[in-house]
Amino acid sequence: MKRALKRHGSPEAITTDGLRSYGAALTELGAREKQEVGRWANNRVENSHLPFRRRDRAMLRFRQMRTLQKFASVHANVHNHERQLVNRKTYKQRRSAAPAQWQALAS
Repeated sequence: MKRALKRHGSPEAITTDGLRSYGAALTELGAREKQEVGRWANNRVENSHLPFRRRDRAMLRFRQMRTLQKFASVHANVHNHERQLVNRKTYKQRRSAAPAQWQALAS
């Protein structure tokens, strides 16, 4: 948090949930009065994490961290760019063939 405040300057408000460690950190930084905690104030922040959480949930199926890291590094690069370059039919065929290819690599 120190780095973010130093790099981007002091914001008008800092929206967090009610976790006490946020309050302690903001008190230490001298920004406690800028903290906003409300019942629905944090919804926008939490919803920005949804793509990450969706990917994280899918990765719980891996048994070893090494396999997860290998898959995530390749999958993220391909998934982010591939969809924009091909039509829907080709994209769906490639995505449905991907698990079989990963099984072949894992064996």
